Amino acid sequence: MPGPSTEFLEEVASTYWPVALSSFGVALAATPICRAYARSRRIVDRPDDFLKPHKRPIPYLGGVAIFLAWATGIVVATWIEGLNVRPRIMAGVLIAGFLIMAVGLFDDLRIMKPRPKLLLNIAVGIVVFAFGVGRNVFSGFTDAAIVAKDPTLAWADQLFSVGLSLFIIVGACNATNLIDGLDGLCSGVLGIISVGFFVLATFFAAWGPHLEISHERMVLSLAMLGAALGFLPYNRNPATIFMGDAGSMLLGLNAAVLILMISDIGQLRWTLGAITVFGLPISDMLLTLLRRWRNARPLMIGDRSHFYDQLVDRGYTVRQVVAISYALTAFFVVVGCVTTIFVRTRYAVFVYAALATAVILAVWKLHMVDLVVGREAASPQKEATEVKARE
Repeated sequence: MPGPSTEFLEEVASTYWPVALSSFGVALAATPICRAYARSRRIVDRPDDFLKPHKRPIPYLGGVAIFLAWATGIVVATWIEGLNVRPRIMAGVLIAGFLIMAVGLFDDLRIMKPRPKLLLNIAVGIVVFAFGVGRNVFSGFTDAAIVAKDPTLAWADQLFSVGLSLFIIVGACNATNLIDGLDGLCSGVLGIISVGFFVLATFFAAWGPHLEISHERMVLSLAMLGAALGFLPYNRNPATIFMGDAGSMLLGLNAAVLILMISDIGQLRWTLGAITVFGLPISDMLLTLLRRWRNARPLMIGDRSHFYDQLVDRGYTVRQVVAISYALTAFFVVVGCVTTIFVRTRYAVFVYAALATAVILAVWKLHMVDLVVGREAASPQKEATEVKARE
């Protein structure tokens, strides 16, 4: 694939910088306001000796600041001359973002049982699909081959696209929720991932006018980048505010929408590349579910199955684990972007298969799916109550 020209990159930089800057600025300004309000209302996350090792109560409501920043970036994009985002798509994403933030916020404040929370996630996914996102995601997995050969199967494309879209949205929201377990982890990881999505979006747009150029991909990437990076200074270790489910699920929804939008291109290597860019949250989620299943524990109840918890339990400091996570995220992003952009589909599949094999071998060699022992086995009652103590 031909790379973007210098003129094209200059045009992108001059056009899109207000999106990232406005999101970053709002997050930087709104986060301390939300922190002060949370403290005044005693909306805090209280520590325990199992899942919440922080030393003192930490304010919530960081997710509200992230939402305000992310939404500002999207709204600003609609005002930029020459940036032809589709209003229907942007409105749908904004509505879905508000809804998922509200679901997460309710869970932060009142604690929601897993089943209704899952159903609400699915409802938000239906909203996203109804506004036109993910309509061609099945073609993205099949390289558009089936529908292209037989247009009468278009109904099947839509039917399977609904299921895949909901699966990706629910999976991504929960993956980012699960990875939000250490100071600065989720915000930093999603910030790096947003760079990968922006690179993919930019290279696709550089193909030329004969292909559809979707400005929405770049806008959502930069809105997420600005919101995550603006929140990070307050959330890095030692954190003074948490994003909670309101923020982590919103970032996951945005990532899911980007995966769906990139899948809409209708080429398998782009779909696999977008999923690989999001590889660390996916890997952690699969590891967590596998370890809980192997230890006969409820899949939806919190424990210390996450890779970052295991690293902390092995003696690494929080900052070291976060740095390792950033490096792993960057690795997934580089592999996803380079393979998608420079490798033909037939070879890209082998690259991604080799990457998945390497991850599985690493997890096995590091004994990350072993039976639970020691500290993690010591608090089964706290797991059963999800250990979300609030006032």
